[in-house]
Amino acid sequence: MRFRPCIDIHNGKVKQIIGGSLRDEQDYARENFVSARNADYYAEKYRQDGLDGGHVIMLNPASSPYYEETRRQALMALSAYPRGLQIGGGITVQNAAFFLDAGASHVIVTSFVFQGGTIRYDHLESLVGKIGKEHLVLDLSCRKKDGDYYIVTDRWQGFTQVRLTEQILNELSSYCDEFLIHAADVEGKASGIELEVVRLLGSWGKIPVTYAGGVGSIEDLLTLKR
Repeated sequence: MRFRPCIDIHNGKVKQIIGGSLRDEQDYARENFVSARNADYYAEKYRQDGLDGGHVIMLNPASSPYYEETRRQALMALSAYPRGLQIGGGITVQNAAFFLDAGASHVIVTSFVFQGGTIRYDHLESLVGKIGKEHLVLDLSCRKKDGDYYIVTDRWQGFTQVRLTEQILNELSSYCDEFLIHAADVEGKASGIELEVVRLLGSWGKIPVTYAGGVGSIEDLLTLKR
């Protein structure tokens, strides 16, 4: 197990938010922390500390008036740490190569692949054909509903019909290099991790998997390691 950092960018600012509070309407999110520093400051810190494989996440949709500033901040981070960071947020087959050329090691994709509540394999295959599976991270972030964890899209606001299971991990792992999975119900709360999700991911482990959400203590980290 190793630590991976993250730079969340919302409304043009580096932030730490309550993930489940994010709304496209009025570009709203409950904030734990808003930094006065630009994204490249953190990217440079991660580069100096040898923390590679971190995530730059753009949390505004392309329709937002804040999107261009959020995107600018993300590109600053990629420039500060070339090939050391992955990028997600509104990635499609049309713009994936652009962000790789800008310095990202991987692109992180959810909503382009999960549409209409299901998996768009045609979109997934077009992405792999465009950039190669070695540059693709599938974001299978999830929330709990009716006792099960379902993959969520559109900045964790929309439920799909796809449950997070060992079968779906097996199925999708042939299309990507890694998985990123936020437990969105606890993201940003530092109130404890989603043990059911962690147990599933830890027992599977066939390709690299990053878990995010709810870590609030060293004890949580030790549980993740176990």
